[in-house]
Amino acid sequence: MKSLRKFAVLCIAVFTLGCGLSAEQVAATPIPAQPETPAAVTPTYLPITTKDAPPSGPPETPQRLQPSDLVYRGAFRLPQGGERPLTFAYGGNAMTFNPSGDASGPSDGAPGSLFITGHDRIVVDVPDGSQVAEVSIPAPVIASDVASLPTAEFLQPFADVAEGFFPTLQEIPRIGLAYLDHPATGPLLHLAWGQHLDESPFVASHAWFSPGLSGPDTQGAWHIGEQPPYQTTGYLFEIPTAWADAYTAGRYLATGRFRDGGWGGLGPALFAYLPWTDASGTPAANGAHLSEQILLEYASSLDTENIECNMTGYQHPDEWEGGAWVTTPGGKSAILFAGTKSNGAKYWYGWINPAGPELPCVAEAMIGDFTVCRMADGSACPAEDFVECSGHNDYRGWWTTHFDASIILYDPADLARVAAGEIASWEPQPYASIDIDDVLFHNPAGVEADMLGTGDQRRFRIGDVAYDRVNGLLYILELFADEAQPVVHVWQISP
Repeated sequence: MKSLRKFAVLCIAVFTLGCGLSAEQVAATPIPAQPETPAAVTPTYLPITTKDAPPSGPPETPQRLQPSDLVYRGAFRLPQGGERPLTFAYGGNAMTFNPSGDASGPSDGAPGSLFITGHDRIVVDVPDGSQVAEVSIPAPVIASDVASLPTAEFLQPFADVAEGFFPTLQEIPRIGLAYLDHPATGPLLHLAWGQHLDESPFVASHAWFSPGLSGPDTQGAWHIGEQPPYQTTGYLFEIPTAWADAYTAGRYLATGRFRDGGWGGLGPALFAYLPWTDASGTPAANGAHLSEQILLEYASSLDTENIECNMTGYQHPDEWEGGAWVTTPGGKSAILFAGTKSNGAKYWYGWINPAGPELPCVAEAMIGDFTVCRMADGSACPAEDFVECSGHNDYRGWWTTHFDASIILYDPADLARVAAGEIASWEPQPYASIDIDDVLFHNPAGVEADMLGTGDQRRFRIGDVAYDRVNGLLYILELFADEAQPVVHVWQISP
């Protein structure tokens, strides 16, 4: 674990200088409840619903990707597999785009392919889970029910690319995938692997493998510097070459993670790294600690009990599950994260209260260990809320009065300033937020309702993200949309 002194010293210095975040900046603005039904069939593209984040950083410029630049194109289903682990059911932990995939496929405006992980590993029950398959990309369709969507086809069947790797990381895996075709290495799939409870900083977490899944030749595993796994093992994506050459000394991969409860930081974390050692693409030695460049790192709740040095609007039940570095031919850019954002008036550690979504139900046994119930502005809930309700189920965790499926956008210029040492790693803030609930299907089969929650309190709505830089297509997984399988939603990015 990281030293408690790192962010304590930073925050003391910052607040001494009077540049800590105000209560207004920290507070999340509640969003009206979104309907739990998908959009109706329409012959035109659906507009996305957007909202502005609180002002932060420099004024908007034409080079920033704007919410209006995203146009929804529709969705498609994933193919049915077999018995677990050879199925996408309870999968969708990681996804990446392959621009060279499905070269013989139809010219339907959706070229390439997607690599996606299947059913998660489970201790004892599914020790060979989280296998990877490659699927085609059909032209997406806007429809009111999942059955009306086109279905992708398998291009390569499931393969256990991590066989023999990460043997101690089987408890609720957290995985990232990134396709990168670099002249030094040729095309490779890069892999990040962690688990929900992952308190040892000594377990290597990153590797690579060949896109030919029948012979993946997996190499690694490596550490990301001395960073803890709660900050590095959730999402993985390519950094544009010119930006990486200018600001990260040629580290072309971005890895990071957000872990609920703030254990990995009070906002998403991001680090640049490079897993090969020379121009010939020689992989780093097994177990090596790869040199990293910090791009985004907020204070951790393991370092401070306060909501400080945080992402604006942060709440402990937040979930940031996927990311992409978006660029367009016209020069627009953004670092994008997608997930299920807590925007509740209250949030707490405990259970859903069967008496109503507006009522907390805290884990009384943990009162005194940390603040188990907070208001939207980060302050403690009233004393009457620090009560464990009766009749709750067994799914303890971080809950909120209101979740939203969201995309947030960061300005790469802010992260460049972090890399240059001009500002602290927690200072960059999202300049815009996009609510995408209106195009989701919202678990129409009611799978695992006790675990996932329902209505405003449904969590785990969004999985990983992939981006087709050439064609400007953004792919986002919606979890539990097709029974227990994910569905892939598609947005067109305006150039």
